[in-house]
Amino acid sequence: MSSTIASVSQPSHVVKRDLYMKKEWTNAVDRSMPAEASVPAEMTIGNVRIAPATVLAPMAGVTDTVFRRFIKNASLYASDGAAAGDVDQSTSNERSGCGLIMTEFTSADGLSRMRESKRKRYLTYYDDEHPISAQIFGSNPETLAESAQICQDAGFDLVDLNLGCPAKRVVACNGGSGLLRDLPLIQKIFERVRSSVTIPFTVKFRLGWNESQIVCVELAKMAEDCGLNALALHARTREQGYAGEARWEWIAAVKDAVKIPVIGNGDIRTPEDAAAMVEATRCDGVMIGRAAPANPWIFRQIAEYTAHRTYTKPTEADRYHMIRDYFARLMEELAEHPQFEGIAETDAEKKQRRVHESAQREAIGKMKQFASWFTHGVPGGATLRREIFESKRGDEVMDRVERFFAERASLHEVADSAQEADETLDAAPAAWG
Repeated sequence: MSSTIASVSQPSHVVKRDLYMKKEWTNAVDRSMPAEASVPAEMTIGNVRIAPATVLAPMAGVTDTVFRRFIKNASLYASDGAAAGDVDQSTSNERSGCGLIMTEFTSADGLSRMRESKRKRYLTYYDDEHPISAQIFGSNPETLAESAQICQDAGFDLVDLNLGCPAKRVVACNGGSGLLRDLPLIQKIFERVRSSVTIPFTVKFRLGWNESQIVCVELAKMAEDCGLNALALHARTREQGYAGEARWEWIAAVKDAVKIPVIGNGDIRTPEDAAAMVEATRCDGVMIGRAAPANPWIFRQIAEYTAHRTYTKPTEADRYHMIRDYFARLMEELAEHPQFEGIAETDAEKKQRRVHESAQREAIGKMKQFASWFTHGVPGGATLRREIFESKRGDEVMDRVERFFAERASLHEVADSAQEADETLDAAPAAWG
């Protein structure tokens, strides 16, 4: 079942190169914290309970339904102590370490113009994704209000306004962080959207347009006054993009300024970072972006760390299963589109062929995109990335993944055998020599 809420954009599609965030960090931050610091077990946004207080950030080209469900599964642990990590139920009381997932952002203009049949495809999600928030962007209050109603009617638990995307294409349409230069318009949007829906309404925003135009505290107060239920602050300016260090002190300033829940975002790469942010800012929850594709286990790790001050790290075998399972999910979606052999004769067959070819390209594109995330930390990962980038078909990608990790496993077996032989010789009587 296909879903990508980000595929609708202004003027057409948001899946553009300049929308993707950088996969690497340009700064090396070492956050210190007291030993007792931890992420809250839960927070409440409107009438929606988020437990634990961790959020998967909306990421263009990333957080489609396949990835969202993948994160949910990677975050699972047994609260009864049956799984690694042994997270105490009295501490967390949840089976998933990710409390809230969010869609890719979608253009309000595109969503409002769509036929209902096409709209359903873009708003697809599954029951096991709840609670789930739909994120929208745009600059027209009426259109945003209509889109928020569409999301509410589609069954989303929350709706979120994007005031953070720094991409030139979005900013040029006065969307995303472009609106940070027009607070009066933001207020009109807040008021109009708030009056149009009954589900919780939230906003994600940056510090401001640039260093000389930091508006986050004023905007946060405005959001609260307009009846929004929570806010998330990415502690960088639009001018920064994803570079430099996130300025957590502004998250603390926003927390001091409002009573509604404040979610901190920026430079959370490890469970220790998440706990350090809460300790430094007193935020009500944390939002994870770039770290999630590289380490889908991070939400489970945060829950483990909260309970026991330690957490399990993925093995090479874990990464193999992750890559294989994620790519298999993409291939399952592709299998829904019929494959045509030979030359199509009718218009209907030509259309179906085009649909299949488009789905094939999308699946391969996703595999290549995620290869660089998923092979992070795998020795020889550059070789696998190169082979995936050279692949033309989904089954070819899968074959190369299987071959790469089979060869890695063989190397480990040889190394283990050599180590065992060395240990045997070391333990042998001297007379044997």
